[in-house]
Amino acid sequence: MIINGFRNLRSRRGSALLLVLVLGSASLLIVFGILSWSHSNTNFAARNNQYYRTLAAAEAATEKVAARVGNDYQNFGVALVTANLDSYRTSVPTPEENSYWSEYQFMDENGVVNQISVDWLPINDSSILSSRYRGLRGSAYDMRIFCKARELNSPFPIVARNRQNLELSVVTVFQYAVFYNVDLEINPSPAMTITGPVHCNANIYLHPSTSLLFEDEVTAVGQVFLTRKPGDPSSSGAIGTITYADKPPTTGFMSLNLPVGTTNTPSAVHQIIEIPPWTESPSSVLGQQRYYNQADMVILVTDSAVTVTSGSINGFATTIPTNQGKFFINTNVSFFNARENKNVRCTDIDVDKLRQWSDTNDVLRPVLVQKDVRAIYIADNRSQTSSTEPGIRLINGAWLPPKGLTVATLHPLYIKGNYNVSTNGTPVNLGTNDTSGTVPASIIADAITILSGNWNDANSSLALSSRIATSTTVNCAILAGNVATTSASYSGGLENFPRFLEDWSGQTFTYNGSMVAMFDSRYATAPWSGAGASVSIYSPPIRNWSFDANFNDLAKIPPASPQVRTLIRGAWAD
Repeated sequence: MIINGFRNLRSRRGSALLLVLVLGSASLLIVFGILSWSHSNTNFAARNNQYYRTLAAAEAATEKVAARVGNDYQNFGVALVTANLDSYRTSVPTPEENSYWSEYQFMDENGVVNQISVDWLPINDSSILSSRYRGLRGSAYDMRIFCKARELNSPFPIVARNRQNLELSVVTVFQYAVFYNVDLEINPSPAMTITGPVHCNANIYLHPSTSLLFEDEVTAVGQVFLTRKPGDPSSSGAIGTITYADKPPTTGFMSLNLPVGTTNTPSAVHQIIEIPPWTESPSSVLGQQRYYNQADMVILVTDSAVTVTSGSINGFATTIPTNQGKFFINTNVSFFNARENKNVRCTDIDVDKLRQWSDTNDVLRPVLVQKDVRAIYIADNRSQTSSTEPGIRLINGAWLPPKGLTVATLHPLYIKGNYNVSTNGTPVNLGTNDTSGTVPASIIADAITILSGNWNDANSSLALSSRIATSTTVNCAILAGNVATTSASYSGGLENFPRFLEDWSGQTFTYNGSMVAMFDSRYATAPWSGAGASVSIYSPPIRNWSFDANFNDLAKIPPASPQVRTLIRGAWAD
């Protein structure tokens, strides 16, 4: 009995020991598992943290290049960007900028140390840019920035990569049927159709009496209001029908600004039509945008002389002889402007004679890259009285120079008769929206007034019944000032952006082009006062207006056209 009990006790002790060993082993396995999991988790977290630190470093490198590209492009255009490509490729973050960067090594896609891959791709000529900003039109250069980064002295061999695609967009304002840098008001009485895209850097106010149709996109930095602008004293009445054939307007859109080196206020933008101060370089940010500096020929009229020179291309060094200038310039002209209630001391430019002179002269042609005069700037700086104001008038403009023509002035400008309707002396497609027989053309001024082929200076101060218009066709982009709506008067709206001084009743004004209002007028500042015999300023024409689809082709954009530069970020990949 005792022996058996001892044996049973020993057996139970052996079982207990075995159980302890098993449990101990299991516990050790659990502890080792926990330690292993903890170690793996710690390593994973460390690798994860290192990866994101390294990725942030790679992104910082591409961001540094993107920031430089953006600044160079906005201020100086594509020429500086292409010139700086090699500099961008070595623009890695350095310890001199921050000691933190001494912990990283940067490489391009081929593994070359202290280099970033910067690829410059051919221009995309699409009239609608391939960006997230639907409605933005123009052309674009594509750039790809790629960088690899590695953390030095790190426990893990991690390399992070970042790639950014940039779209350097060139948006010519004349690629819009309507482009306003001030509030846009469209309140027509007859039905109106706008055939091309519309953009406004401010607010849009719509209150047609009958119907208003937008056949293309409408974008606004501000809001679109279906009412007259606050303060407009005009009678509102019932609003007509507004139809968007494409889609409802986009509000809160990006502002499209000219690179004038300062804010894009109307006052700042007005500088593009002003004569620059002598201390300003033509290659400065603003200097590049001034029409004065972009002109092939500059005409300056003073009380004592008419000076005609070459443009900034050779430092205005070539002087056109006086007898040659007189062939197409006439300063002995005046007429009455009923809206301004002032006599206009006018400088007439005979466009047909200018074309002939440009084609044959041996003075200016050798200086010009394009040979033909394609852009002229005119200023009439003669002394004025309280009852007079300056003006520039284009006459005989049916046939323009073969490579197109841009005429710019800081003063009010008048177009008399058909304009840009022929390429061989025989007018074609008058009264139609067919612009196949035209050349690229634009007119830039303080204000633009259309005078029909019937206009007679001798009748300009007579009653409206003595100023009877005839149907006229004008094919060109126009950029001019606006007289803003006040509590005393309506601006006249888009429907009166081109001004009139005749009775157009039953006559048609056919216009094909682009209407751009960038600033407020400073010379022709009389407010719109209405129409009809009781007002005795003008009676409106039948408006046959259309966007010139030629402007969607970069080769057919008018010379020296203002361009908005916009850098748009495209695809981003880590």
